[in-house]
Amino acid sequence: MKKFALLALLLTLGTVAGRAQESRQDVSISGSGIIEPFVSSSTDVKVSAKRGLGALFSYRFMLTPRGAVEANYSYTQNSIRYRAPAYDYQVGTRMQEATGAYVYNFNFHNFNPFVEAGGGALLWGNIRNLSTTTLDVKNQTTIVGLYGAGVAYEISPSFDIRAEYRGFFSKVPNFGDSPLTTNKYYNIYNPVIGVAYHF
Repeated sequence: MKKFALLALLLTLGTVAGRAQESRQDVSISGSGIIEPFVSSSTDVKVSAKRGLGALFSYRFMLTPRGAVEANYSYTQNSIRYRAPAYDYQVGTRMQEATGAYVYNFNFHNFNPFVEAGGGALLWGNIRNLSTTTLDVKNQTTIVGLYGAGVAYEISPSFDIRAEYRGFFSKVPNFGDSPLTTNKYYNIYNPVIGVAYHF
């Protein structure tokens, strides 16, 4: 009976250890920054923005040992300034990201570099406070392309630290206010660093 109990215990531990090594999912939380470049348009509108800070939440599911799909949600606040000969407006913004991407991983000891590409939407909300100097703005959604590269450092079988550069290719928002239209696209820089849990 003792041999049978020992065998059952060893089989259970072996199964749990095997499952731990085959973790195919992870969730991560990261601090993020948003850096929007200066845009000068053919409509005489010049757009600049303050740097923003926020958070990124991601979920990855491994399809193969190297390939994964990822779903992302982020929230960031900053302010965007629109200047033209007739006005100088500032819009306080809350930007939310809803994207998906394919992630390809490389393995090198405890370091796991990766690249990703995908798409989704940015939801631009205006904040009605002292940083918003025009009341004609409305919420807006832009379709975006997402790309990125980073590295994950494994600190244990269940946790890793991730640092990544991400970028969004998006139309410059006008918040539904035609005088703010630039008819331009720009590249938004999004550096992130955080921690992931594998299960």
